[in-house]
Amino acid sequence: MLVSERIGQFFVDAGSGRDRLEYTEYGAGDHWVVLVHGQLMPRRMHQPLARALAAEGLHVVTLDLLGHGRSDRPTDPLVYSMTAFAEQVVALLDHLDAREAIVGGTSLGANVALEVADLAPDRVRGLLVEMPVLDNAVEAGILAFAPLMFAARFLPFTVDGVRALTRPIPRGIVPFWVGIALDTLDQRSESVAALVHGIFFGRVAPPTKRRQAITAPALVVGHPADPIHPAADAAMLAEELPNARFVRARSILEWRLWPERLDREAAEWAQEVWATPTSQRRTVR
Repeated sequence: MLVSERIGQFFVDAGSGRDRLEYTEYGAGDHWVVLVHGQLMPRRMHQPLARALAAEGLHVVTLDLLGHGRSDRPTDPLVYSMTAFAEQVVALLDHLDAREAIVGGTSLGANVALEVADLAPDRVRGLLVEMPVLDNAVEAGILAFAPLMFAARFLPFTVDGVRALTRPIPRGIVPFWVGIALDTLDQRSESVAALVHGIFFGRVAPPTKRRQAITAPALVVGHPADPIHPAADAAMLAEELPNARFVRARSILEWRLWPERLDREAAEWAQEVWATPTSQRRTVR
């Protein structure tokens, strides 16, 4: 089924001036779903899922957070934090005149969704959370991103050199996920150093007690054998959230390469969330 796709933009004041954020809408209607990408990745990573959900009648929006994709990339680390990212999602809802939405994402995007639910619970109809980064991922996260921050800050030619090599490759001639990988490598050393610094030294997610107070329905997807996004974190989150359902993916590649099962799970859950009035929410295990 073909769905309409529209690119839009809006502006926020994140502390470094007037910054531009770009998004893509899929479908139409009042049953909103906002999808947020992983760290350093572009919003286009959620294009297949957005199209699948829109084909089921949902109005889906994918957003490039500040410092990502086609949005502006300030070089001040103070503008980057999970709270600031959550504020950008709320600003998107305001821009779209969307009273509430299912907010979801992958990795960084999953944590941002949790921050949105903590910051503005009345705007969150539900949470679609894949690969959250919580307590069990601390060591792996440090090992993965500390070298990147160091390289971007003190060896900028490494980051800028990779960008110079990958940027000219036409995305239209390579497989979809190869294109996403190329877009992820398309970084500027100054902005990526600021971005990783801001995230690294800030709050990664709402603390446990705050997460336990999030009453929005949630679908939590976890993957086995992924040290940065351990299934234990996803399972723990599903236990903490009082109205959550846990789905175990077969691997980190399932939703990327064989998405039919998880697309169906997500679509059916989202339709159920929108069909159930907020006043009739009940705890699901």
